[in-house]
Amino acid sequence: MAAIFAFRCSCCGELHEGAPSIGFDAPHHYAGLNETERETLATLGSDLCTIDHDEGRDHFVRACLEIPIHGHGDPFIWGVWISLSAENFTRYQELPDPPPPGESYFGWFSNRLPGYPETLNLKTRVRPRGDNLRPWVELEPIDHLLSHDAQEGLTVARAQALAEPALHPD
Repeated sequence: MAAIFAFRCSCCGELHEGAPSIGFDAPHHYAGLNETERETLATLGSDLCTIDHDEGRDHFVRACLEIPIHGHGDPFIWGVWISLSAENFTRYQELPDPPPPGESYFGWFSNRLPGYPETLNLKTRVRPRGDNLRPWVELEPIDHLLSHDAQEGLTVARAQALAEPALHPD
């Protein structure tokens, strides 16, 4: 049986229990808009986002990148945004629950994760799940620390090192 993940935070001294789950409220592209642009060009919901621009429209879905933690049953979860093509964005929205087996969509990673080299535009597969769960993200296996961590998992020390700055951004 896997142990419960817990660590004593070096930032606040508190005991944090449970595998870390760090989420982004919007894609990086949305964060770069000013207030007027957000009101006139973008639509942001809890799980979907669109942004209009001169070249057309960008489409984003919120998904989960689940990274195993060595010796623990629950993964480190990054709640991230993935850019999809217009066609795949529409197909995703029209999916039945549960989705057809093997359903997936190519996408581009659309957040910058602290503790990693540049993560914007890493190649991904978005894999829908049923039961109103956010889809999970599979990164293309490439020579990048995030891809390596997703494939090989995190040590407890690495999971703590990633979680602490996200839990205490100031």
